[in-house]
Amino acid sequence: MRMLYLLPIVALGACQVTEDKGNNQLTVQYNQDVAENAAADVVNGAKDAGAAISNSASDAADKVKNVDVDVNVDTNKADNNKTANSN
Repeated sequence: MRMLYLLPIVALGACQVTEDKGNNQLTVQYNQDVAENAAADVVNGAKDAGAAISNSASDAADKVKNVDVDVNVDTNKADNNKTANSN
């Protein structure tokens, strides 16, 4: 969906503007080959970015899996208070 936001920019980049000052004319031409190449570059860049994000997420998941943590939780607060207050 976000790729659609780039389409106007790619289309604008495919426009070739020439100015003929002698005849006071301005010509704007749309070059489809340039637009297709630019769109392909954007798609390839997005694929590369997605692959990099996926690889980073996999690496992070592997690191998390290799962590051993021992947690001791004492939820019996009533007995702890009796022991501490008995002195």
